[in-house]
Amino acid sequence: MKKYEYEGRTKEEAIEKATTELKVVEQNLIVNVLEEKNTLLKKNVKIEVINYNDLIDYIKESIIEITKLMGLTVNLEVRRREDNITIKLFSDHNAVLIGRNGSTIEALQTIVRQIVSNETKEYIGIILDVENYKDKKVKNLEFMAKKIAREVKDTKVEVKLDSMNSYERRVIHSILSDNKYVYTESVGEEPNRCVVIKPKEM
Repeated sequence: MKKYEYEGRTKEEAIEKATTELKVVEQNLIVNVLEEKNTLLKKNVKIEVINYNDLIDYIKESIIEITKLMGLTVNLEVRRREDNITIKLFSDHNAVLIGRNGSTIEALQTIVRQIVSNETKEYIGIILDVENYKDKKVKNLEFMAKKIAREVKDTKVEVKLDSMNSYERRVIHSILSDNKYVYTESVGEEPNRCVVIKPKEM
């Protein structure tokens, strides 16, 4: 992945040099300060920048290389919103890419995030999906969570859900975070960690 270094008396000056030379706006750059000197005689800041377009190309190449080792050929659709990158994978073997309960796509997402973090030294929000698997999963989880929340509200009896991965648990917590009548807790140890929906004391 291409990385560029620039220097200036301040970080802002160095970034201005980067945006001018690379002909991009600052929002399209990932900036890391490599060195900062501030003495009576000299002020100097050295930065390393990565263009988001180069980063996306690098992510796509990494995914294609990993899936090729899995014996799969994939097509990719990439969307970026601010600092978050969503990538949808399409192949003739989507079930293999998804894995049992989404385990394979979750593992692939973790690997890609780690690769990117090692390169950029920054946290970049990267979400991998296979076609619309996660979208459908979220809708199913939302339906289930709200249905069970109504039951817990009416019966005042807590309900322990089946084991879920961390992504699914976060979805449940998020869906019910503003519910007036119930709250959620994660219990247990991986890989059997699950969510419990409990009634609030009114």
